[in-house]
Amino acid sequence: MPANASQNETSLSTWALDREIVLSRVINAPRELVFSAWVDPRHLPQWFGPAGFRVETKSMDIRVNGEWRFDMIAPDGKRYTNRMQFRRIERPHLIEIDHGADKDNDPGIFRTTITFDEQSDGKTVITLRQLHPTKVQRDAGIGFGAVEFGYQTLEKLAQHVERSSAT
Repeated sequence: MPANASQNETSLSTWALDREIVLSRVINAPRELVFSAWVDPRHLPQWFGPAGFRVETKSMDIRVNGEWRFDMIAPDGKRYTNRMQFRRIERPHLIEIDHGADKDNDPGIFRTTITFDEQSDGKTVITLRQLHPTKVQRDAGIGFGAVEFGYQTLEKLAQHVERSSAT
């Protein structure tokens, strides 16, 4: 394993508030349905990504240690390569992924822990906690639009599962 990979692993296993981005949303759908939208290969590409973006999947293996390789395509046609490795999947309450560009030993890879909490009214609180290797990388992500794009992605997820639960 290259030196930067082990350094990255260490930085991603020690949580620090100055390196994280936290997004949360209440979705009007049961937890199992919201969770399934993250782990069902038929659904994930339909909603994932910011408003106006579409996804082209290269390969998808949603299981612990599996990967999803895909391009996010912006409205202007620009492609952003992505790779997610699924580190933990604990149905129906937690998913942990490493997310970065689709290249080996990406120095910008970040860890996201996604929790799914069902409220007594049947709605689901989804929380995404992104942990970046450094504060500088976290700040760069915020500058790039990680918060705005993250909330747009959660909006697309909400619309997708709310349509699914209505049918």
